[in-house]
Amino acid sequence: MKLNQIPVFRLLLKAKAIALTLAIAAFTFTSCNDDDDDSPAQPTQSIVALAQGNSNLSILVTALTKYPDLVTTLSGNGTFTVFAPTNTAFTNLLTAIGQTSLDDIPEDVLRDVLEYHVIGSAAVLSTQLTAGPVTTVGGENITVSTSGGIRLNGTVNVVTADVQASNGVIHVVDAVLVPPSIAPIVGTIVAPAFFNKNFTTLIAAVKAASPDVLTALLSSDKKTLFAPTNAAFTAAGITALPDQATLNAVLTYHVLGAEVRAADITNGSSSANTLNGEIYLSKGAAGVFINGTTEVIATDIVASNGVVHVIDRTLLPPSQTIAEIAVEAGFTQLVAALVKVPTLLAAAGADGDLTVFAPTDEAFEALYAALGVDNMDELEALIGNAKLAQVLQHHIVGSRVFSTDLASGSVPTLNQSVEINVTNLTVSDASGTSDAQLVSSALNILATNGVIHVIDQVLIPDGIL
Repeated sequence: MKLNQIPVFRLLLKAKAIALTLAIAAFTFTSCNDDDDDSPAQPTQSIVALAQGNSNLSILVTALTKYPDLVTTLSGNGTFTVFAPTNTAFTNLLTAIGQTSLDDIPEDVLRDVLEYHVIGSAAVLSTQLTAGPVTTVGGENITVSTSGGIRLNGTVNVVTADVQASNGVIHVVDAVLVPPSIAPIVGTIVAPAFFNKNFTTLIAAVKAASPDVLTALLSSDKKTLFAPTNAAFTAAGITALPDQATLNAVLTYHVLGAEVRAADITNGSSSANTLNGEIYLSKGAAGVFINGTTEVIATDIVASNGVVHVIDRTLLPPSQTIAEIAVEAGFTQLVAALVKVPTLLAAAGADGDLTVFAPTDEAFEALYAALGVDNMDELEALIGNAKLAQVLQHHIVGSRVFSTDLASGSVPTLNQSVEINVTNLTVSDASGTSDAQLVSSALNILATNGVIHVIDQVLIPDGIL
């Protein structure tokens, strides 16, 4: 009899078979667990942490840290897709918009640009991107194309795809995406102001003006923009934006309908036509001034549709005649004198180009006291209407002369000449009676028919007293 035919041995063999089966099963189970341990680990770093760890994305990180709420969002729970521009991409953008640092860019503009790089609804891998529009958290669309690689808005390439984070995915791109609402501005005469925080008041004014103002600024026709800084608005007394009609008038008064470089401005005095009337330029050793008071402080910022010059005081188009300004500004005695000489009053209120040295009321009161009279009626009675007219004519130059055009020496008036001293800012009359001081804070008051300079004494022509 064979051993396996003995009952006891059959039981033993069966037990060994069972044990071998269990061992194989245990080995198989262990092997399966070992395979699971070798599977890729889930990402543990957030989108922000991954960007912070990549030196090629340091400018993006710097930009994000200007907005703590964005950092918090992209560091926390959620599912995001971020198109991350490289440092080179940001450097190229700064060059394109004419700035040297992210710190130059207004914070609301930079935020709009950053939000245009984030999809907030899903973590979309490159294999899941489909051709067509995709909406960003800023509400504007990116156009995706997938032919020959992932491309955004036609020109921006995904150079590193599918960097997975704990809260989404990063695709590194080789250029900064510019929102469609901003893209038309890049490269135009509006760009130097739009992308610089020193011009936020100007941009706010453009946005508040009629849409055709911005349309004109962005059109391809060559233009010249005199761009006032924020401080320039304050210097002109504009601390709040006026109504739209006024904004339209003011803004178009800063735009020439042709490209004029600094070298094109002639030495001495000249004028130029804006989209809203004439401006008057003075070019000399001290620089270039407009309407006698506004200085051009930076020149020849070249754009695709013209050139930009920066100015330190906002230009205000004149809306009143010399006579109307004299009445409104409270030159009561000068107005009283003009009323007695209707031809001069008519000239002060008519079209033309005049310069008026306007004595203050105090100047007339001093003259009354010196002559022993009390008012304009008594002065007229003392010297006669004809001589009163001659006194007034001695204050009027028959052309528009701004303080920046004045030179020391003799200047003819409508009756005899006065002597100008630009060093002392004085005007001496023909009689040698008065060395009137030009009031430095009240020069170059622009009228539709000329300019007013305020003086502190009445000028007397020779042969009157």
